Amino acid sequence: MHARSSFASVRRLFLRSINSSIIGSHRDSVPLRLPLRLVQVQHRSITTPASHATESISPAPASAPASAPTGDRATSRIPIMSPASDAYADAPENDPLIFTKEVVAPRWGAKKERHRPKNKKKKTSKPSPESGGVPDPTPEYLERASHPPFILPQPRNLLVVVDLNGTLLHRPNHYAPTRFIERPYAKPFLAYCVKTFSVVVWSSARPRNVENMCNQLLTPADRAKVVTVWGRDTFGLTESDYNIRVQCYKRLSALWNNPVVAATHPQAAEGKTWSQVDTVLVDDSFEKARTEPFNLVPVPEFEGNNEEPGFVLPQVHDYLNTCSQQANVSAYMKSSPFKINPDFKL
Repeated sequence: MHARSSFASVRRLFLRSINSSIIGSHRDSVPLRLPLRLVQVQHRSITTPASHATESISPAPASAPASAPTGDRATSRIPIMSPASDAYADAPENDPLIFTKEVVAPRWGAKKERHRPKNKKKKTSKPSPESGGVPDPTPEYLERASHPPFILPQPRNLLVVVDLNGTLLHRPNHYAPTRFIERPYAKPFLAYCVKTFSVVVWSSARPRNVENMCNQLLTPADRAKVVTVWGRDTFGLTESDYNIRVQCYKRLSALWNNPVVAATHPQAAEGKTWSQVDTVLVDDSFEKARTEPFNLVPVPEFEGNNEEPGFVLPQVHDYLNTCSQQANVSAYMKSSPFKINPDFKL
């Protein structure tokens, strides 16, 4: 107790000596910087040179000049713990050279408020070599996509591969896997595709979430007409890649080689299977279509705007009908890729 009171007395004398050297008349004495550890929440104010203030200061009076005359020292007010009399705070309030800015020290033990950005996406990492790595299109695919497009006399069936999250709907909260916001015209668009084409639903979401999204978008009758529904478990990911945010690649060749999918080709009895000439992928990610880039209908990512402009899915509807008249879909899509028309009207 005695040591504490002695320390307080020494500090009081030290503060008074500092105050005496600062608040005198405007003599050309060397100004002192007040140590930050003396700044407390008690609002006893003294004047100290503004050039040595630890924070930026702004003029309080509207009539204050832009800069102080040479030789005069503008002052700022900072609160310190001091038993000095009120005479130390007797600075003229209307003095044009006075700048007022109170520096309040933080409360000891106060918790810092954490500001977490909303809807910030986690960084997507590359898949490991064991998961297939980062693929590239084959030379055979690129060569076939370079053929000139040719129009058929009659429309034909297509294999339409549809993505879910970001394409047909939006999941605003990853902790509420059954709550989704549908893109405008999502249900009629998907119903038309199921009625007209052979449809595969392929999403990088977990199977349970994929099932929830399908239940919201598809009627039981239309759900029964879908060729197959693929989720995250169909990308060939390792267990570690499966459980982190890793880039997934939709290799359409995996669908073409699948017996269930191949059996739905109109000429499967003759040994024909789906390929790049009659397959369309509707997705919001260019990277996911890396292996077959000229079979992608790229749509802007849907982020939950119910009043989204541009009639995105109705334009995709018309583009699919155009593709159904092409002898080589990849050749046509390479020469005439899908683009949103801002002046499109229903």
